[in-house]
Amino acid sequence: KESGPVEHHPPFSDPSHSAAVRSPKPRAAQPPRPAAAATHPPQNPHLPAHVSLRAAGRPPPREPAQSSPPRPLTVLHTRSPRLSMSTSSRPRATPLAAAGGSGAAPSLLAADPGHRDSVILAARGAMTNCLGETHLDLVVPGLRLAAKGKVRDVYESGEHLVLVTTDRQSAFDRVLASIPFKGQVLNETSLWWFNRTSHITPNAVVSSPDRNVTIAKRCSVFPVEFVVRGFVTGSTDTSLWTVYNKGVRNYCGNAIPDGMVKNQKLPANILTPTTKAADHDVPITPDEIVKSGLMSKDDFDEARSKALSLFEYGQKVALENGVILVDTKYEFGKTADGTVVLIDEVHTPDSSRYWIANSYEERFKSGLEPENVDKEFLRLWFKNNCNPYEDKVLPEAPEELVSELAWRYIFLFETITNTKFEIPETQEPIHERISRNVAQALRNL
Repeated sequence: KESGPVEHHPPFSDPSHSAAVRSPKPRAAQPPRPAAAATHPPQNPHLPAHVSLRAAGRPPPREPAQSSPPRPLTVLHTRSPRLSMSTSSRPRATPLAAAGGSGAAPSLLAADPGHRDSVILAARGAMTNCLGETHLDLVVPGLRLAAKGKVRDVYESGEHLVLVTTDRQSAFDRVLASIPFKGQVLNETSLWWFNRTSHITPNAVVSSPDRNVTIAKRCSVFPVEFVVRGFVTGSTDTSLWTVYNKGVRNYCGNAIPDGMVKNQKLPANILTPTTKAADHDVPITPDEIVKSGLMSKDDFDEARSKALSLFEYGQKVALENGVILVDTKYEFGKTADGTVVLIDEVHTPDSSRYWIANSYEERFKSGLEPENVDKEFLRLWFKNNCNPYEDKVLPEAPEELVSELAWRYIFLFETITNTKFEIPETQEPIHERISRNVAQALRNL
């Protein structure tokens, strides 16, 4: 499965909901605010204080420690030059012997090797305390397990859902490994983006009582994933490059010009929605979505407009911080009052593909793959060492790849948010910490 279109989670839905939503006509989408407001969107009053500080660009206060305080990590302040990405076709040159070639711009990933080493060391020390499974329903009164996804476990509590983001690493519609700190990175990355994009669309977030947990309003989930792409790329069976290379020139209702090459920027961002089959995504056109009753035309048009606006804003913020948002996926739901809201996750390394900006042009001209800041390298390792779609038992991911992926997740969080990632206490089991914090939060709802 592609970096943008990742596994489907049903976090904000009623587990019994499986048909198309038959709700009152939603409110009309609000016009975008002026550019100045987009740069500094208003604070979402529903988000916790530590997320508010991140949105303001200030490091969050540390939570009261149960034993020793978290290990401090250096904040990344490196910035890459702005990138001009032409949509014209470029010839493919012979790959250079060395990555980046002679005179290549230094990689943002290698900007602070000391910081990278400290994160990898912490990740290796935390491999025995990853959050692989949860059972909050057995220890938190009034909580019921609603769904267990590839990465998120979802619990019900009245009109609220408790989303626990684990450290499970998923690709090819299956779990590959557990990555230290991954759940915290995904949860805090999404919270940061939820807050920053509230001027584009409302969301279902209520609070975040723990680094790995989000409490959300229950809503009916549209059975469509809104995948937005800015480049012709990918390595999986449903990736845009794979289908384009096979001769497809109209994909999910989008006409794609001839003569494009892998990793080239599209003339304009495109929406390639998918719907869920038993265990994988199925590309679908907007007309098919409406005709099949998956969504009404009004709901689809509103969600499509929001998805494209979210992606454009995400690309702008990412590029300002030295990375390219290549593709991603969004999910939407409808609340009881008919409001279309953003749910699930936003611009995380799991739902999105990111490239390093300052090396993209040179590597593209040289026929090299872009420097990626997501799980693509781990996906490629499994493709090279087994058949991840058919093999019943997969090889164990090497420790150096697991710790490298932990670093990349943290690197991306710090680079985009410009805040320090707090390494959690490894002395206390993560599940015990989460159980305590969730129980307290539910008592206060």
